[in-house]
Amino acid sequence: MKTRAGLVVFIAVVQAILFLTHLILYKTWTFSTSGNGVASSSLWLKIALGILSVSFLGASLMAWRHTGVAVRTIYRGAAVWLGLLSFLFIAAAFSWVAFGVAWIAGLHANFHLIVEVLFSAAAVAGVYGVFNASWTRITRTTVRLANLPEAWRGRKAALLSDLHLGHVRNASFLRRIVADVLKEKPDAIFIAGDLFDGTAIDVERAAEPLSQLTAPHGVYFVAGNHEQFGDDSKYLHAVEAAGVRVLRNEKVEAAGLQIIGVPYRNASRKSHFASVLRSMGLDRERASILLTHAPDHPQVAEAAGISLQLSGHTHLGQFIPWSWMARRIYRQFVYGLSRIGKMQVFTSSGAGTWGPPLRLGSNPEIVVLEFEGST
Repeated sequence: MKTRAGLVVFIAVVQAILFLTHLILYKTWTFSTSGNGVASSSLWLKIALGILSVSFLGASLMAWRHTGVAVRTIYRGAAVWLGLLSFLFIAAAFSWVAFGVAWIAGLHANFHLIVEVLFSAAAVAGVYGVFNASWTRITRTTVRLANLPEAWRGRKAALLSDLHLGHVRNASFLRRIVADVLKEKPDAIFIAGDLFDGTAIDVERAAEPLSQLTAPHGVYFVAGNHEQFGDDSKYLHAVEAAGVRVLRNEKVEAAGLQIIGVPYRNASRKSHFASVLRSMGLDRERASILLTHAPDHPQVAEAAGISLQLSGHTHLGQFIPWSWMARRIYRQFVYGLSRIGKMQVFTSSGAGTWGPPLRLGSNPEIVVLEFEGST
């Protein structure tokens, strides 16, 4: 009962924020056009923005329970608008800042022109963000690990994360990603969670392209937060049915390398994460790779003797202003290869998107890691 009440409050708060944001856009545009003969269209603008203000939340609630062409179309449109809304809000804020500075300085500023220019720039940024989110790059990096087994020296591994299969991206997207991974001929493939978005889809059909993934040292998956919003069994069964090894708080050996998988739910709290890692029987004198969805507690993994942690989750914020928040939260671990003590961490920005299918200042990627020994 408390959970349901909390959800209602959360939805109400989010909707209030969205309504307020649309109101700011309306006030900015109508203020800038007052006296320019455009104010007569404000009723239609109110109606349009009113509908748009509830579009994403309404589409999201439908997407959690229903599928079909109509739901997918509405959800995609609402998701794109939500991303564009972020850019337009920033443009509105800068418009008022410019107007305020000009007023203080005693200058006559054409507010309408300022708004038009900044809103146009926001729209262009949004269109580019949609295009950029569909252009998956290959990111290559070399990782040097102490005590790396001879069989792994010069070998490659592919890291995938955050594909978010759902109403925006589906099996056709995954087939393209799988084809790109196989072109790299990796010796191992790691999938660091959030393969699914959590919306209502045929999970087995969506995951079927994973059956094409093969690698000499195996293909591994750990659950992310989107698989574990509730019961994750249907997602894990779909991944296993496609022939991928799902790691549930366990260690496996691959040509002398220790590969450990801890799903999001078991790694989100420091004390429990540390307990799970202790139970693995990790050999600190040998190289190890930890696959876990989020780079939330790298200090715990380092203390356990892990050599390399592979994660995703952050999306590098996808686009401003969320990229600023992601950097503030995760700092050095927000993206790329970093180090804490004796352990290295690679955080991927992910191959897909969550919410708005836009990226600006971050790129969707497949990571190819090349391993070398370190003295």
